[in-house]
Amino acid sequence: MASNSPKKNRPEQSAAEQKLIDGFNKHAQTITSFVIAGATMQTKDIISNLQALIASATTVQTTRATWQSAVKADKGERTKLQTFVSGVKQALLVAFAGSIDTLADFGLTARKVAVRTPEEKLAAAAKAKATREARHTVGKKVKASIKGTVPTTAPATPPAASAPTAATAPVPSPAPAPAPVAVPTPVIAPATTATPGTPHVS
Repeated sequence: MASNSPKKNRPEQSAAEQKLIDGFNKHAQTITSFVIAGATMQTKDIISNLQALIASATTVQTTRATWQSAVKADKGERTKLQTFVSGVKQALLVAFAGSIDTLADFGLTARKVAVRTPEEKLAAAAKAKATREARHTVGKKVKASIKGTVPTTAPATPPAASAPTAATAPVPSPAPAPAPVAVPTPVIAPATTATPGTPHVS
């Protein structure tokens, strides 16, 4: 069911206006005219005004994408030429530094040169000195004279070898006994007795 409250965005407004047109077309036979703001309006004129609102909203929607593209292109062009424009202004400020009227023709104003009194200069110098001392700021020569040192450490000495004590000294093992030498037993052949008259056969 549609609501009678005003719509917040353009598409919702167009949809509500189209619903009004649909209603007037459906009841065109019974609703021929209305008195609106003290003036009598025919149904067809009411429908015509509502259609004009919808057409206007449609134009906005279709041109919005074109506008967004134009804005994006403009931003890109300005980013690309930002350095160029700055250079042009700087050149004009240098070329016409002493001519206020000429710079005004370009929409520029002369640079203001700050003029400080001697008291202000002394105060600024004192403040700068105090700031340097507080930050321990030194010049290039002092920085060059400062060198880092690497702490030296004594080389590690290996522990002295301790002499073996009687308790820990190795006990020499006894020398092995010499193996017995086998002496061969001489073999004595039995003596033979020769019989007289019997020749000895060797």
